[in-house]
Amino acid sequence: MRAARGALTTVSIPSAQNTTPVTCRSQLVEHLESGCKPPEEWRVGTEHEKFAYDAVTRAPLSYDAPNGIRVILEELQRFGWQPLMEGDHVIGLKKDRQHVSLEPGGQVELSGAPLKTLHEACREVNAHLDQCQEVAEELGIIFLGLGLRPLDRRQDVPWMPKGRYRIMREYMQKVGTMGLDMMVGTCTIQANLDFGSEADMVKKFRVAQALQAVTTALFANSPFSEGKPNGYLSMRAHIWTDTDNDRSGLLKFVTEDGFGFERYVDYALDVPMYFVLRDGQYVDASGQSFRDFMAGRLPALPGEIPTLSDWEDHLTTLFPDVRIKKYMEVRGADGASWRRICALPALWTGLFYVESQLDAAWEMVRDWTWEEQVRMKADVPRLGLKAPFRSGTVQDVAREMLEISCEGLYRRRYYDGSLDEVHFLDSLMEIAMSGRTPAEILLDRWENAWEGSIDPVFSEFSF
Repeated sequence: MRAARGALTTVSIPSAQNTTPVTCRSQLVEHLESGCKPPEEWRVGTEHEKFAYDAVTRAPLSYDAPNGIRVILEELQRFGWQPLMEGDHVIGLKKDRQHVSLEPGGQVELSGAPLKTLHEACREVNAHLDQCQEVAEELGIIFLGLGLRPLDRRQDVPWMPKGRYRIMREYMQKVGTMGLDMMVGTCTIQANLDFGSEADMVKKFRVAQALQAVTTALFANSPFSEGKPNGYLSMRAHIWTDTDNDRSGLLKFVTEDGFGFERYVDYALDVPMYFVLRDGQYVDASGQSFRDFMAGRLPALPGEIPTLSDWEDHLTTLFPDVRIKKYMEVRGADGASWRRICALPALWTGLFYVESQLDAAWEMVRDWTWEEQVRMKADVPRLGLKAPFRSGTVQDVAREMLEISCEGLYRRRYYDGSLDEVHFLDSLMEIAMSGRTPAEILLDRWENAWEGSIDPVFSEFSF
């Protein structure tokens, strides 16, 4: 039954929730430091995006179509979600500490709550996807778990009516050649994790950054563009190489002596702004300086100084492979099938949340040079697990990475019935042992079983 429009309690997008004025750099450092938690309070969060298509026409959904994005968000409200509004448009949903949000091209994202165990996190993912499936069957749509749209040109994808995306759309065209492809054409999975101290954050950041390319290889799942192979296993990862290099990619200073919260704050201050949120409206501040904002000299808002909420908003517009807010986000994976969504947080939980395993992961990567990390990142989008690394391949690194993570999950000893958390890595172990990425399996099916047609991907790889 369709939710009645206009009869719901709505929650407007917040404006400057934390109104504490920001007048000095030390406040920004303290804000990040305040995220430090003791190990017993560490949690894991899962974010994943998926494409929405008309099940018959295979067309990407517009916002206002009869079975479009607005209707999907309205229908999901039957499961207890409350709408988030921007003007007259519902642009997201919230329930407890979970959010459903929209990416620029109508990709539907679940931002999960921070949860203690992977069993809880996976139940959350399963519940959300069950809800999406119920709505999809009624509306005649499908949700597709890939890293890149397999058929559509970017000019054929409808844009969502969110103010921040209008600003980003204009700015992206000035700073890279593939920013619009990233915005409307890609999907990812992300894990959010905690740190206990500055030293713990530094070690986790360095391990995570070194291993992001390995994660990209394990999850490579974007080999098609406009209905044909595009020459990459993770075209999504390649797109990020020329999206906006002021705010994306690897961060060299992370590998250098002296890295910590202060150095990350300096980096964030140097990244040009996108916008400022005021009274529910996005003020275009693209290309302007947060340092000028702190000095009351922001051209978009002359005489105003930022709040901590403005700083939090600015941190969300940084897109390196690993980023920190009051927690850490690891961002290297293509969108994936239902089974592999839970594998990403499992991989990083096993590496990060048992001290001996974090130490082992650090020992594995600590002597990797900057040049080696850059080369791996450049090679993996095309070669996947076959990318060369030292005397072997990325596949060798992936196997070692997974062995460390499996042991970490075993040592956590969180059970759901007779199952511990290790089984969440089964799909990745299969990939690492075989050396065949999800993209290579797709390419094999396209060439053989599908006889050069892309259409079967919409039925065989939908949720």
